[in-house]
Amino acid sequence: MNSPPSPSGAEHADGSSVRLGALVPLTRPGWVEAGRHLLAGLDLAVREVNDAGGIDGRPLELVVRDTAADPERAAAAVDELADLGVAAVVGEYHSVVARAAARADALGVPFLCSSAVLDALTEEPTEWVARLAPAQSHGWGIYADFLLRAGRRRIAVATQPSVYWASGTRILRDHLAPRGGTVVELDTNALTSKALCDALVDHGATALLLLVGHPEPAVPIVRAVRSDRRLAEILIGAPAGQPEFAEWAAVLGEDGAGVPFLRYLPERLGPLGERVGKKFRERLGEAPSFVAFEGWDTVNVLAAVLRSHGTDGAAVAESWSRVAVEGTRGPIRFSRTPGISVWQWAWTPVQVVDRDPAEPDRFRILHAG
Repeated sequence: MNSPPSPSGAEHADGSSVRLGALVPLTRPGWVEAGRHLLAGLDLAVREVNDAGGIDGRPLELVVRDTAADPERAAAAVDELADLGVAAVVGEYHSVVARAAARADALGVPFLCSSAVLDALTEEPTEWVARLAPAQSHGWGIYADFLLRAGRRRIAVATQPSVYWASGTRILRDHLAPRGGTVVELDTNALTSKALCDALVDHGATALLLLVGHPEPAVPIVRAVRSDRRLAEILIGAPAGQPEFAEWAAVLGEDGAGVPFLRYLPERLGPLGERVGKKFRERLGEAPSFVAFEGWDTVNVLAAVLRSHGTDGAAVAESWSRVAVEGTRGPIRFSRTPGISVWQWAWTPVQVVDRDPAEPDRFRILHAG
């Protein structure tokens, strides 16, 4: 269960620190690259809080646990972190894992979710959980609007069994059907890449959305579709954001360009976002993803809450409605949103972006919501 602690917490082992439990996918089958960016954001923000005097003179400490995209592992980590007396739990990228982590409300531990988007993050409404990432229905609805504007109405989705992928398929179908769109599901566990290409031709699909894991089976699917002359005009899309990360471009090269995905950034970052983004580039050695900004904003929000309301869990949970913090991507406030069971930032900026085929390291904004 344990993973190496973040350096930001290693310097303060005298028991005087304010602890934050951090859930991050750092090993497979978790999305390791997303986890690395999320942890970079959390860690940088903790260091900056401590450089500014910490929480009323007490250093902030990040206690990191690797979830490896495993819900049971995440639930056990939350139990452990609660026993360690953390002031709050933060992080997590994978929605199905964040659902398990949301059991923090049963333990009386506040949970500020950084990146998971599943609408039903908790089974019942709770006061203990808040979220920075936009709900899936919001972001994927914007993606569906992009498909319609691009003239893509016959949509095929390559899927794997998952609550998250099933929810995404339902959102797309509900949004597209009243507007003349259709959605057909193709089970990648039952179809070879060649059979999937044949099915795309048979259905006359104008877009294929990858609702599957990365790199498997996403990479071989992209390669198969790109090499099939019958599918030269089909749009490949990845609303969950796989092409955001450098690994996608490194593995797929030109085949990975021109694949639209969702990114939660404004068209232009303000001064705070530019400053933080510059530090990310220095630490990561590459352009930061939106996930790194989500991590930084998470700690920035909690630091403000801990300074103004103290470290008692109930006081933190009661403060969500009063949060007013400047984040890297705009002012952050939480509210109750219909159909969402947690306190929600409504809404972070949402873009549909792809890698420019002429210059795969450059991102193009195709649509904004």
